[in-house]
Amino acid sequence: MKNERWFKVIIKAISHYFTFFLLVAFVITCCTMLFVSTLAENLGITLTNSNLSSAAKLTFLNVALISLIFTIIDSMRRKLTVDRPVKLISEAAEKMIQGDFSVRIPTLSKFIADDKFNEIIECINKMAEELAGVETLRTDFIANVSHEMKTPLTVMQNYGKLLEQDDLSDEKRKEYAKAITQACRRLSDMMTNILKLNRLENQQIYPKAEIYDLGEQLCESLLQYESVWESRNIEIEADIEENISVCADRELLSLVWNNLFSNAFKFTNEGGKVSLSLSAEADQAVVKVSDTGCGMSREIGEHIFEKFYQGDNSHATQGNGLGLALVKRVVDIMQAEIGVESTVGVGTTFTVKLRRMDNGLEEDR
Repeated sequence: MKNERWFKVIIKAISHYFTFFLLVAFVITCCTMLFVSTLAENLGITLTNSNLSSAAKLTFLNVALISLIFTIIDSMRRKLTVDRPVKLISEAAEKMIQGDFSVRIPTLSKFIADDKFNEIIECINKMAEELAGVETLRTDFIANVSHEMKTPLTVMQNYGKLLEQDDLSDEKRKEYAKAITQACRRLSDMMTNILKLNRLENQQIYPKAEIYDLGEQLCESLLQYESVWESRNIEIEADIEENISVCADRELLSLVWNNLFSNAFKFTNEGGKVSLSLSAEADQAVVKVSDTGCGMSREIGEHIFEKFYQGDNSHATQGNGLGLALVKRVVDIMQAEIGVESTVGVGTTFTVKLRRMDNGLEEDR
């Protein structure tokens, strides 16, 4: 293999040499013939065969020497300006193929290599950076999924063993079976949310926009939690402005409202209050979902839209940290905005802003 590589190098060098030789021979021959013929004509010199033979030999040696010099200079130039950048890029690409995304190629001097190589190097460095980020996300995602699955599976295993006891009372048996059912439901919800989030992130779900009354949808979503607020004596405050329509995917937006309401009730203690408001501001429909729950710090608020992140571990058994990640992705697809304001011990308010489509705006269109 090594001999074959050297053979190729030698053949390439010989090829370059003969290229320069032919080029130099042609140029020098033309120039010499023009010079000699002009000189002989002006000075009246008669050229003999002996003179021409000596001049031809000397010219041939000059051509051979100049061609060799050109070949060496060109080889050095290629080594520095072409071979070295290509080698750096190839080595970096090989490392990335092997899974090392920490590799970075140093920028080459403008006096050595062409700027086009630096453009390629910049693109490769950006690609390596993006791949490193994707790999980190993939690793974290697998670790988080494994951790989240382990908890309900452990619950089912433990309560399953307890159900095997012969002297178990009916009350305890129902309690343990209920715990297993809840763990199964949590596991099922997590798998469903993972699939939804994956489809949203890969843009396999395309919005089907339609114009509809946003207030009606919000009321319908809120009423789904009627049994929750009644059982926990939670006060409901609703301020919904009428005749506010939006042009959006009704089904995808229902994911947003259901997750926001679910979080509001989950973090609101018994006897607390959950508020919903819908108002029109310029060309936007503004939805606010507030609660009087535990609230959260600024540090937690910066991460709440990340997958599997749960700032309040006391409620970890009631969710899987994917709800707000789904909300953020849907809001981005709808080209809307979402923000959060929260104070520890006071409560949290989520604000969603969508482009509204009321009668006046529709006429303008």
